[in-house]
Amino acid sequence: MPLQTYEDTLQQLEEREQPSILLANGFSRAWNNRTFNYENLFDEANFRDSDRELREIFDRFDTFDFEKIMHALQSAEKVCETYDVNIDIIEQIQADQEQLKDSLIEVIANTHPHRPGAIADDSFTLTRRFLTRFNNIFSLNYDLLLYWAVNKWNLPPFRPDRWCGMKDGFNGDEWQQRTQNLHFLHGGLHLYNTEQGIYKRVYDQEDWDAIVDQVRRWLDAGEFPLFVSEPTYQKKLEKIKHNPYLNACYQALGELRGTLYIHGHSIAHNDRHIFDQINRSRVNKVFISIFGDENQDLNREVMANADRFLDRRIDIEFYDAASTPIW
Repeated sequence: MPLQTYEDTLQQLEEREQPSILLANGFSRAWNNRTFNYENLFDEANFRDSDRELREIFDRFDTFDFEKIMHALQSAEKVCETYDVNIDIIEQIQADQEQLKDSLIEVIANTHPHRPGAIADDSFTLTRRFLTRFNNIFSLNYDLLLYWAVNKWNLPPFRPDRWCGMKDGFNGDEWQQRTQNLHFLHGGLHLYNTEQGIYKRVYDQEDWDAIVDQVRRWLDAGEFPLFVSEPTYQKKLEKIKHNPYLNACYQALGELRGTLYIHGHSIAHNDRHIFDQINRSRVNKVFISIFGDENQDLNREVMANADRFLDRRIDIEFYDAASTPIW
């Protein structure tokens, strides 16, 4: 029996019900799979002095998944400490973990579309119509596609002052935890910390200074965006709880009720903190997207993990990701 469509799921909602949605990498890959998949990021990454070693580790693990390799390095560090391996080796493993995280941020910035003009207005219009179906939007993505879609002002039939109905908690470029229904749970290219607070980069119309250009300049100066790229869910949660913006977004996830869509996520163990927080919420129904043949091993694992990680009181259903009108 084929998977139900996205439209089928909407027919199951209560009258006037506005669900929430959690977006992951599949949201961005639906626009351009080449740009936003790990294989491309690996091909374009610059690991600097550790390039030979890190690429060999990726090859040995037969993966392009940066988080999987970060987890492997963290495990290797613990094993080496247990066996009293030479301290120089342990320090090199620690340094390579940091290099891997830095390289991931850099390659996302360097391969990212330069300006929103790279995406057709018709595509943005579809995205906006899709997003306005939801009361709260949570994203695990680092890229700017969602940020652009929400803030692009010249798309009919939406008025410029409505900002697609989404509020990100910022007053100008400074986060002030005002009314917020748009949450970047793991940070993003446009977000950064200072001693004064949390800020976002905005397009400078006067100088035509694109956000991506700003990010690249700051990277060259050694300043990195607000990213959660730790290898395990425990480490991710630790970073989230030590940042006021990220923690506020995380707490908002735990305050949800009703129906939640999870789109473009592999339901992997390294995001267990996200599912734990959903379990603490009053969400009672979850629709999860499945891309491709539901009987493929990867999709069977997604379904198994959904049953494993989500509370049994939550009703779980799956739908065809390709049927979702996003771009």
